[in-house]
Amino acid sequence: MNIMIKGTNLELHNDLKAYAEEKIGGLKKFMEGIDLGGNRVIARVELAKTTQHHQQGDIYKAEVNLQFPKKMFRSVVESDDIYKAIDEVKDELRIMINSYKEERIDNSRRGRRIIKDLKRISPLAWAKNEFRKIRKGKK
Repeated sequence: MNIMIKGTNLELHNDLKAYAEEKIGGLKKFMEGIDLGGNRVIARVELAKTTQHHQQGDIYKAEVNLQFPKKMFRSVVESDDIYKAIDEVKDELRIMINSYKEERIDNSRRGRRIIKDLKRISPLAWAKNEFRKIRKGKK
């Protein structure tokens, strides 16, 4: 995974960079079951201070764009602490990645189930082109 970190109105010191890389890099273990086609995942992280004159409230923002080969996940969180914002962004992305992975698994299972049903059809039904009726009636 390639992680690019950018700071806006905020000084990126080494501790903050290391924390963000550790948290966002930890998402890699959730991507293990996803076929990426040999491509790398790119994570663009923007850590920002949304205002210069306020001292309280949600003044820090963490935004992450996670680019897969054919899919992109985006999460934006504003918080009163930059470290808390990074944690919340990581949790949101983890949920998105897991649901995407489950969706892909469900689609492959559905395809295998259709093939299994089609194998059960007799060659005579294939010859008469009756397999469409059998498949539609199974819903």
